[in-house]
Amino acid sequence: MIETTCAALDRDRAVLRNLVDKHAKAQPDAPFVAFHGGETWTYAQLRDRVRRRAAALAVAGVGRGDPVLTFLGNGPDLLVTWFAINYLGGIYVPLNTALLGRPLAHVLADAGARVIVARPDLAARLADVPAGSVETVLLRGEGLQPSLPGLSCRTLVDPPDDGDLPELGQPIQPWDTQAIMYTSGTTGNAKGVLSSYTQLYTMGPDAFDDVRDDDRCMICGPIFHCGSTLYVYAMLARGLSIGMMAEFKTDQFWDAVRETGSTYCLLLGVMASFLLKAPATPADRDHMLRKVFIVPFGEDGPAFADRFGTEVWTIYNMTEIASPLHAGPGITEKGLAGTPREWWECRVVDENDIELPRGEVGELVVRSSRPWAMMKGYHNNPAATAEAMRNGWFHTGDSFRRDQDGRFYFVDRLKDVIRRRGENISSFALEGEVLLHPDVRECAAVAVPSEHGEDEVLICVTPIEGRTIDPGEVIADLAGRLPKFMVPRYLRVMADLPKTASGKVQKHVMRSEGITPDTVDHAAVLRGAG
Repeated sequence: MIETTCAALDRDRAVLRNLVDKHAKAQPDAPFVAFHGGETWTYAQLRDRVRRRAAALAVAGVGRGDPVLTFLGNGPDLLVTWFAINYLGGIYVPLNTALLGRPLAHVLADAGARVIVARPDLAARLADVPAGSVETVLLRGEGLQPSLPGLSCRTLVDPPDDGDLPELGQPIQPWDTQAIMYTSGTTGNAKGVLSSYTQLYTMGPDAFDDVRDDDRCMICGPIFHCGSTLYVYAMLARGLSIGMMAEFKTDQFWDAVRETGSTYCLLLGVMASFLLKAPATPADRDHMLRKVFIVPFGEDGPAFADRFGTEVWTIYNMTEIASPLHAGPGITEKGLAGTPREWWECRVVDENDIELPRGEVGELVVRSSRPWAMMKGYHNNPAATAEAMRNGWFHTGDSFRRDQDGRFYFVDRLKDVIRRRGENISSFALEGEVLLHPDVRECAAVAVPSEHGEDEVLICVTPIEGRTIDPGEVIADLAGRLPKFMVPRYLRVMADLPKTASGKVQKHVMRSEGITPDTVDHAAVLRGAG
């Protein structure tokens, strides 16, 4: 039973180092993680690996309060490096493995980290951008060492024991900063969310009161996002276990579930849709998965439950908050986000933060009675922190309605954000990249419906006078310097963008027109070429 006191959490419940030590002592032979296609670690083995990796990081100069970047995909190295950073009292700063170019340069400049632990192929991207404050690149994984002039670059080797691990001068506290998690950037550059151990605990372990002692959570999304991070932490805090895929793949998901014995998981974005669109087989219910969180909750939810025989739940969360709404099982209504959990107050308000009557649509704002349950602020961005937290409430930027029974429903996004493949794409940031092309005069990026249930990216461009825009060339140019999820699928060349009398671009016009006959579908072009 989850306690509902508003007092601050104690260290043994919330701090990662304490949790690793506690469970390794209490249940050394109990499993913690089963890697799909790989080995299984017990809690004793986890602690040994974490302490040796922490010792290696300490030798490299990582200490209490130091931010450390990771540029690694799901797997043993990312998991043990994250835990080792926190074990030292350092601050975990994970990078999305799709980052390159300007988005990568921004995070390197903003984070203030001197050390990055990276896969060799990902570390090679640092050669093309300013390294910010990074001085040392520690490599993990296969591949040739990249040439990175001006940086100290070497393989990170764990020692045979933890003899070089320094003692903590003071214990790590639940309100200390655990991570800087960079958002995908919805109105410009990505913002670094300062997250405490208490926030992560509230986001995960306290969010799931239906977890059983024999449950194992499948981690199929990237743990450089809070969506999977919170599930890892939920199972660690409870002394239970996880399965882990290197990445979500439709044709591997059920095999991974069966191999690892996983019993519940988070399916984010289009994952549920992809699984439903796979051909039905007699093995569709031959698994142990009993509970699935589908986020956001759409029309696929009931169909998923019916076909695969699972309970379906949903949860509403952001990197800045800690899962204030949840619903399930047996839910069927598209857009349902649920009812507030313990610790949380939620309101739907107008542009002046005045609460709206039930049934009306406005912005969702939230606050918590638990100290440190929300972000500590945006790193190096006090103005954005003040704006998000005005009037004592966190402003989500999402429009919601609340029904007469007190249930909250997601309606739309207030900002011009495009949601694709589980990633938020800033239209402003994308437009800036498109405008770097020498033939493009103006650009507007908008979301258009995807057959997979989220958004696809449409860019509407106008040419510089006397020039002609080659859609394939523009897309190829963007593909060479942007993360894959930001590369537009659709491109429309227009003589002029629609504008108001004051000259403001009317994005709603292009959204409503959608895919017009003169729009080039890059995916269709690639299919035709194949």
